[in-house]
Amino acid sequence: MFQCAYCINRRTSNVRRARFTVQEVVDLTLEFYKRNYIEGLFLSSGIIRSPDYTMECLVRVARTLRVDHAFHGYIHLKTIPEASSDLVREAGLYADRLSINIEMPTPESLQKFAPEKRADSIRDTMRYVGAHIAEAQADRRASRFAPAGQSTQLIVGADASSDSVVLATASDLYDTYSLKRIYYSAFSPVPQASNLLPAQPAPLLRENRLYQADWLLRYYGFTATEVMAGTANGMLDPDIDPKLAWALRNRDRFPIDVNTADRDVLLRIPGLGVRSADRLLSARRHCRLRLDDLRRLGNSFRKMRPFVVTADYHPGPLLDRSGLRRLLAPPAQQLDLFG
Repeated sequence: MFQCAYCINRRTSNVRRARFTVQEVVDLTLEFYKRNYIEGLFLSSGIIRSPDYTMECLVRVARTLRVDHAFHGYIHLKTIPEASSDLVREAGLYADRLSINIEMPTPESLQKFAPEKRADSIRDTMRYVGAHIAEAQADRRASRFAPAGQSTQLIVGADASSDSVVLATASDLYDTYSLKRIYYSAFSPVPQASNLLPAQPAPLLRENRLYQADWLLRYYGFTATEVMAGTANGMLDPDIDPKLAWALRNRDRFPIDVNTADRDVLLRIPGLGVRSADRLLSARRHCRLRLDDLRRLGNSFRKMRPFVVTADYHPGPLLDRSGLRRLLAPPAQQLDLFG
C-alpha cells in the first residue's frame, strides 16, 4: 500500500509477494517454541489490503497464542502505520513490546521518501502507547499492557542527516516517549530504487557507532550534545568508539581518581563499562584500588590507563601526548584481495 522509496516491499516494487495466514504463524511459533528453537516471536508484516486489516491479522496471531494456547514466550509486535488506536491498544494487551517505526531522522525526510506516512501520526501513536504503558505501571489492577515498553527504528544513510541529527532525534524520542530501545538500520539500496536515494549502502560501521553512542545516552549519563560536540561535520569518528573520542576531546576532565570518583564520573572513563564501574565501587570499600585491580578487568585496560589515577599510578604526560589517539585506536586491518 505504501510507496516508501527505501523499502523493497513498496507498492511499485517488482518482487514476488508471499504471506503466512494467521494460523500458519501460530502453528510455526508453537512448534519452534516447543522444540526450544526460539524464545519468542517478532511479529511484523508488509501491508495487505489496508493498515487496519493487516494490524487485525497481527493482533489475531498474538491473541490466539496467548488466549488459546497459553503461550508464555516473548512477543514483540511491530505496529502498522495509520492503524486504528483500538487495534494498537488490543495489541498491547498481548504483546510484551510494541514498536512504532519512525523510519527517518526528520519529518522532512519521511515526507520525501515515504509521503503516505506522517511523522505527527507516528508520534501520536507513540504517545498513545506510552500513556497506556504508564497507566498499566501505575495501577496494579490495570490490564497488562506492553510490559517491556515500546521501541522504534531509524534508517540511517538514506537521507543527508548527520549523526548529530540522528542522535538529537533519538534523544528527543527517549525523553518524550520513554522508549526502551531505538534500532538503527544502515540503508541498503533496493532494486529499481528511486534516484533520490544513494547508490551505495551506508557503512555498517556507522550503524555500529550510533549504537555505541546510543548506549552512552541510555546507560552512561551522556547527552547527545556532549557526544557530538567537537565532532567533524556532525559525524561520529569511524575509527574509535564515541566515549574514547569524547575523552580525547575533553582531556581537561581527566585523569580520574578511581578511589574517590562518583559512579557517574567513573562511567566517563574510556573502556570502563557499567558492571566494571560497579565492581570498582564495591571493591574500594575494602581497599585502595591499584593499577593491577584495573588490569584484572580485562581487555579494556589499555584504553583506561591514560585516563585514571590509582593508589600506585598516575598517567603523567601520557594523557597529554599528541599521539594518544593513534596509540589507542584499533590497528588498521589489511584487506585481503583474495578473501
